[in-house]
Amino acid sequence: MADDVPTLTDADQLALREWVRATGLGSRVTDVEPLTGGSQNIVVRLRVDGRPMVLRRPPLHPRPTSDKTMLREIAVLQTLTGTGAPHPAFIAGCEDLDVLGVVFYLMEEVDGFNPGNEMAQPYADDPALRHDVGPAYAASLARLGNVDWEGSPLAALRRPGSFLARQVPQFLGLLQSYRHDAYDPGSLSDVPRLATWLEDNRPDDGEPGVMHGDAHLNNVLLRRDRPELAAFIDWEMCTIGEPLLDLGWMLVCWPAEPNTIDAGSELAALGGLASRAELVEAYTAAGGRRTQRLDWFKALACFKLGIVIEGTWSRYLAGQASLEAGQRLHASAESLIELGTRVSKGDDPFV
Repeated sequence: MADDVPTLTDADQLALREWVRATGLGSRVTDVEPLTGGSQNIVVRLRVDGRPMVLRRPPLHPRPTSDKTMLREIAVLQTLTGTGAPHPAFIAGCEDLDVLGVVFYLMEEVDGFNPGNEMAQPYADDPALRHDVGPAYAASLARLGNVDWEGSPLAALRRPGSFLARQVPQFLGLLQSYRHDAYDPGSLSDVPRLATWLEDNRPDDGEPGVMHGDAHLNNVLLRRDRPELAAFIDWEMCTIGEPLLDLGWMLVCWPAEPNTIDAGSELAALGGLASRAELVEAYTAAGGRRTQRLDWFKALACFKLGIVIEGTWSRYLAGQASLEAGQRLHASAESLIELGTRVSKGDDPFV
C-alpha cells in the first residue's frame, strides 16, 4: 500500500482503542492497514482482540454531507441484517464526533475480491465462472430490491413523495450547481432534450424498495471460488426508491459494448461475460420487478450518471481536478447523454 494512502493517525488509533473499550467491543486494536482512501471515504482493515474488522469513515477533508453519508450507510447495513442481500455485517457505529472528529463505523471483513482492480485465479482459469457471475449478480440485485424495509433504520431516512418525479429536477439542479466562470452547464448540450423525454414519459411509481443507487461491478465483492456476490459495497447512494433504476444502472454500466464506464475492468478483460439479456432474465427469475418500462430506467440511468461524472470536468476547469480525469469523464458524460437519447428514440444500445 502506498505511503500516501490515508489511514488512522496514532492519535486516532488511541481514540479508537478507548472507544472500543468503552463500548465493550474489546480491549486491543491492532494490524491497522489502509485499504482505500484519498478523495473518497477512507476504509481501514484492523483487528479488535484478533477479530478482523473494517472501519469506514469520511475522507481526511470531509465534505459537508460526509457525516450524514456515514449515518445513511449505518442505517443501510442495519436494515440489511438478516436478509438475503449480500452485504458486510454491521458491528458498531459511532456518532460521537469527540472520538475521531467524524462519524464512522465498523463492519465485518468480507472474503472477496473487487473485479475492478483484482482477479481471483479461478475466474482467470474458468470461463464458466466469468459468465455465471453476471446472472448471480442480477439475482442478488433482485433480492436487494425485495428486502423488507418497513420500520427499518433506512425507512426513517426515506423522503416523502414520488421518487421518480423528483429525479430529473434534482439532477438538473446538480448540473446547474457546477456552473462557474469557466464552465457552462449548457455544454452538455443534449441534456434538455433527454430531460424532456424522461418527464413526458415518466411511469408511475412502483412499490418502493431498497436500491443500491450505484450498481456496477466496481461496487461489489465476488466470491473467490464460485460465481456469487460476496457483498455489495459502497452504500452511500442507497435509498428507498424504485429498484428498477438499479437494474437499468447495472445494464448501462455492464462492461459490454457500449462500455460506458469500464467497470469491472479486470473481469471484463478476460472476456466471456453474460449478455445484458441474460442479466435481465436472471433478475426476473429471481423475483425482480416487472420490466416493461426498462427503456425509461436505462435512459434515466444514463442521464443521472452522465450528470454526476460531469462534475469532474467542472472541477478541472476550476483548477480542482486533473486534466486526465476531467477530459476522460467529460467524454464519458457526453457519451452517456447521447446513449440515453438513443434509448429515448427507440434505438436501445443496451440490449
